[in-house]
Amino acid sequence: MLVTVRDNNVDQALRALKKKMQREGVYREMKMRRSYEKPSEKRARERAEAVRRYRKLMRKRMEREGY
Repeated sequence: MLVTVRDNNVDQALRALKKKMQREGVYREMKMRRSYEKPSEKRARERAEAVRRYRKLMRKRMEREGY
């Protein structure tokens, strides 16, 4: 990941870096790796994420079609 510092403005570069890391999912990954997750919990979480993604897709599709 590369962030350029313009005019010695480190605060702005840090904000850009944090935003990029958030977008890439680095913070989420760090939080997940902080503690052990049982295989059953992992399956349940992944299943719930899949349902959430599917519902979001259906919501957007319905919105586009005008329902």
